[in-house]
Amino acid sequence: MAVRPTILVIDDDSEIRYSLSRVLSSRDYAVSTAASGEEGIAAVRKSPPDVVFLDIRMGGMGGIETLQHIRSLNPRQLVILMTAFGTAQTAIEAMKYGALDYIMKPFDPQKVLALAANALKTHADLTAAGAYKPTINTEDYKEGIVGSSAAMQEVFKTIGQVTASDVTVMITGESGTGKELVARSIYQHSHRAAKPFVAVNCAAIPENLIESELFGHEKGSFTGATGQRIGKFELCDGGTIFLDEIGDMALATQTKILRVLQEGEIQRVGGTETLKVDVRVLAATNKDLEEIVKTRAFREDLYYRLNVVRIRMPPLRERLDDIPQIVDYVLQTLQKQKKARVRKVSAEVLAVLLRHRWPGNVRELENVIYRSAVIAQGDTILFKDLPAEIRDAAWTGGATTPSIPVAIPSAAPAGPAPAIPPAAVEPAAASATSPAAPESTPLNLQDALDFVYARLKAESDEPVLERLEREMIGRVLKDENGNLVRASERLGMTRTTLRKRIDALGLKI
Repeated sequence: MAVRPTILVIDDDSEIRYSLSRVLSSRDYAVSTAASGEEGIAAVRKSPPDVVFLDIRMGGMGGIETLQHIRSLNPRQLVILMTAFGTAQTAIEAMKYGALDYIMKPFDPQKVLALAANALKTHADLTAAGAYKPTINTEDYKEGIVGSSAAMQEVFKTIGQVTASDVTVMITGESGTGKELVARSIYQHSHRAAKPFVAVNCAAIPENLIESELFGHEKGSFTGATGQRIGKFELCDGGTIFLDEIGDMALATQTKILRVLQEGEIQRVGGTETLKVDVRVLAATNKDLEEIVKTRAFREDLYYRLNVVRIRMPPLRERLDDIPQIVDYVLQTLQKQKKARVRKVSAEVLAVLLRHRWPGNVRELENVIYRSAVIAQGDTILFKDLPAEIRDAAWTGGATTPSIPVAIPSAAPAGPAPAIPPAAVEPAAASATSPAAPESTPLNLQDALDFVYARLKAESDEPVLERLEREMIGRVLKDENGNLVRASERLGMTRTTLRKRIDALGLKI
C-alpha cells in the first residue's frame, strides 16, 4: 500500500485550519493541524511531515520565528508560509529564512493544491537524492581545467608537450571554453613559472591605447602622457604574456608583435630606444584566423609565428561526459568560498544539464550552477532551482540528447532529461468528483509511466512525447478552466512557453 504524503497546517485561525484540511484531504494527503507555533514545533519534532503550511502572523510565537525553529530542527524541512499581507518585506523574509514558497490569503484551492504537489515533488526529489560522494578531488585540478573526456585528454597531453620549451602556442575555441586556463596551465608547468604572467584582452582595449598598454610610452608622446609608462612586455620580462582575442588586434600593432617574436625587441610609444625583452607569447582567439588572414585583416607572417603549436579547446557540447565533474568542482569551490551550502544536484537536474546546448560553454554552466545554488533551499539543486531559460529549454526540446554514458554523482541513476517539468507530471489522487480508477491501474509512479507508455504506443503512430504533452496540457487547461496563468504555474513553465506549446500542438483553450 502506498504511503500517503503528510502535511502539517500551523495557524491560530480554526477556520483556516479547517478549510485547508478539507482542500488538501481531497487529494488523499494525510493532514494534521496545530493551533500555534509552539504546538507546530512540537508536532514537527515528534513526527516530521513532508510539508508544512505555516501562517506568518499568529498570536504568541510568530510565523518567522516558528520557521526558524523548524528549520533548526531539520534544515531540509519544506515550509510554505501563508499571509494576508503580500508586501515586499513579507516575500523577502519568507525566502531569506528558508521558506520553500508563500501563498496569499484568501486561498485559491487550486493554487493550494498546486503548491502542495510541487512541494511534495521537491520532498521526493530530496529524499531520492541519496548519499553524496564527490566525483573528483579539487586538489587534483589546481589549474581549474576539469574533465577526463578523450577530447580533454588530448588538450592535457599537448600542454605537457609544450611546457618544456618556449614555443609560441595558439589556443583556439569558442568563448567560455577556458582558453586562459590553458595558457595559465602552460605557464605554471614551464621553467618560467617563477616569473610574471600577464594576460591582455586585446578586444577590451581601445585601438589607440593598445600599443601603449603592450609596449609602454614616453612622457609627452601623446595627449595625456604625463609620465613614462612601462608596458606589459617589459613588466613580464623573463615570464609569459597571454594575448587573448588576438584576432581583434589592429594591423599596426600586429607589426610590432611580429618584431617582438622575431627580434625580441620593443620600443615604447614616442621613444627611440630599443629595448630587449625575453618573453614567451601565448595567444588565443575564438575567431577563424585562417579566414581573417585571407581578408588581409590579420598578417599572414604573424599568423605562422603564433601558430607554431595549436591547442583547440573543445566546446562543452563535444565533451558532455565532463559535466558531472565540472558541476562537482564548481559546487566544491563554492562551498570552500562559503558562497553556497549546496553539495550536489539531483539526477533529474544532471539529466537536464547533459541535454542543454551550452552556447556559452563551461562559463555558462558555471553561471547556471552558481545561480541555482544560491536559490536552492537545501543541500541539493532540484529542477525548480534551475534558471527559467534552462527549464524552458528542457520543456521545449531546446537540447541535444547526449550519446555518451555518464556517471551521476549521486545514488540515483541517470535517466533521460524530463521533457515535461516535474510539477506537470506529479500524479495526484482523484478528487471527490473524479471517476474511480480501475483496479488494474498501477499505483506507483514507475508502473504508471510504463502503463501509459504502452497504451500510447499501442493506440497511435503519433510520437509518444507529443501525444503525452498534448494530453497533459489539455487536461491542465481544462482543470484550470482555460486560465493560462494558473495552468502555466501547474505545468512549471512560463506563460509565453505555454502559449507556444498550445499553438504548436493545435490545442484550443
